[in-house]
Amino acid sequence: MTDRIGPLRLALEDVKTALVRDPAARSALVIALSYQGVHAVWHHRIAHWLWTHGLRTYGRLWSQYARRRTGIEIHPGATLGRRLFIDHGMGVVIGETAVVGNDVLLFHGVTLGGTTMSPGKRHPTVGDRVVVGAGAKVLGPVHIGCDARIGANAVVVKDVPDGATAVGIPAKIREHPSEREAGTAASSIDAGDSHIHPDPDAAPGYVEQREPAMYYI
Repeated sequence: MTDRIGPLRLALEDVKTALVRDPAARSALVIALSYQGVHAVWHHRIAHWLWTHGLRTYGRLWSQYARRRTGIEIHPGATLGRRLFIDHGMGVVIGETAVVGNDVLLFHGVTLGGTTMSPGKRHPTVGDRVVVGAGAKVLGPVHIGCDARIGANAVVVKDVPDGATAVGIPAKIREHPSEREAGTAASSIDAGDSHIHPDPDAAPGYVEQREPAMYYI
């Protein structure tokens, strides 16, 4: 999923992604030196290379070193796409057979886990441009469609269609939040995260509606 570009270019792309997606980011230097979510992705690329080149023991050891350094556990067998951003990051777990697409955003406490101890495909496949909110658990070999949104603390055990929003325990597909739920939002997701619903028939000057941040953070 990295399209065979060089490691330096990938690392610079990761830093740029964090600058775009995190409104608290102040500089590329701060991101490169202190963002654990970015560091976890960098460590994973090394561990994954070792894992896929027959050095599985070393890959596993490297991933556990990264876990201790970052608080994020990514199995070296997992496949991660480009421009993945893990915001805050603490407590994120990504299982061995998980596949994560490009431009995905994961918040802290997310689990891409399994529901069986049997070998084989047992972890989720996450499409491109998906957002998974804080504390959400996506379990089993489910498919999360491109541009889907998983709300904070949701437990997903079934496929989520492209562009859908899934919230609750167990997660259900929701088109829009209720008035009470929307009232609990402290802020809105910024336009850079694409959580906006444009109205092609809107009058000039109309402000696009955005999903409440409480769905994600």
